[in-house]
Amino acid sequence: MELEVIAGGGALHSDCEALLLDSGSEQSHVWGADWTPHNKKVTFESLINMRPNQNNLSLDVQDSELRAKIEGVVRKIFDNDTDQESRGA
Repeated sequence: MELEVIAGGGALHSDCEALLLDSGSEQSHVWGADWTPHNKKVTFESLINMRPNQNNLSLDVQDSELRAKIEGVVRKIFDNDTDQESRGA
């Protein structure tokens, strides 16, 4: 999340994870999330989020600050209504 880069379109989160790692991202900064356009919802459930060494013992991202950062990046890229609101439209 440090680079605010997103990969999507893989069959699995691990496909996108591999692409990001191959592109120079650090494992500790790569997390799995989903964007659902029809209800503009971000969810955080992914096998790649199981990180005992980072105190994340769940499929979900457990750290609320990290969740907020991930959601902010996802919305910045995918939520067009947010852009319109910031422009006063």
